[in-house]
Amino acid sequence: MKDARNVLRIIGMILLGVFVFAVVLPLVLKVVGITLVFIIGLAVLLIKVAVTLAIAYLVLVGIRALLR
Repeated sequence: MKDARNVLRIIGMILLGVFVFAVVLPLVLKVVGITLVFIIGLAVLLIKVAVTLAIAYLVLVGIRALLR
């Protein structure tokens, strides 16, 4: 009887773990997806700012070279 109780307890823990995994996994993936989209958007924005600054620097250096 004690073995059966232990087996039922282990099965209950496994089922609870599967239930928690099934409920939490979509939420975690949604949060990770939002985070990944945010990080990718931030990276694209930083690249745009860097390119804009590089072009502005090249224009200023070109103007400076023409004025010499």
